Amino acid sequence: MSRATRQSKILSIISARDIETQEELVNELNYAGFNVTQATVSRDIKELGLLKTLTSDGKYKYVTKQKVDSNLSGKLLNIVRETVISVLPANNIVVVKTLHDSASAVSGALEQLALSEVIGMVADRSTILIVCINSKNAELLTQEINALLG
Repeated sequence: MSRATRQSKILSIISARDIETQEELVNELNYAGFNVTQATVSRDIKELGLLKTLTSDGKYKYVTKQKVDSNLSGKLLNIVRETVISVLPANNIVVVKTLHDSASAVSGALEQLALSEVIGMVADRSTILIVCINSKNAELLTQEINALLG
């Protein structure tokens, strides 16, 4: 079966049920008649731009980027939009400047997005440092956060 067919099935699976790991996704695909390996699924996840997001029961699941954006509640999105002053990459770090005493709330909202390129995040009162895997991911994350700002 073609890559497009397989990737379409992946989107169908993650929309129908909560898939927490690549192994679970491999099993679901194999059950559906796709003979795939974890490496193939990993590439598909990257190509599809899938992210992991926290569910209401404290587990993670794969979702599309569009689903993540809609999952960020209106109030949290407003906090991000109204309090972020600037977002700039610095090598593999993204520096987010916020209004005074807003960094904690903004970092909490950003953590809910479960962005795959983020290794860790630290916030003080008005600055958030987000550590990414590499400088390319820091650039991508900067673009994603700026897109949230509208």
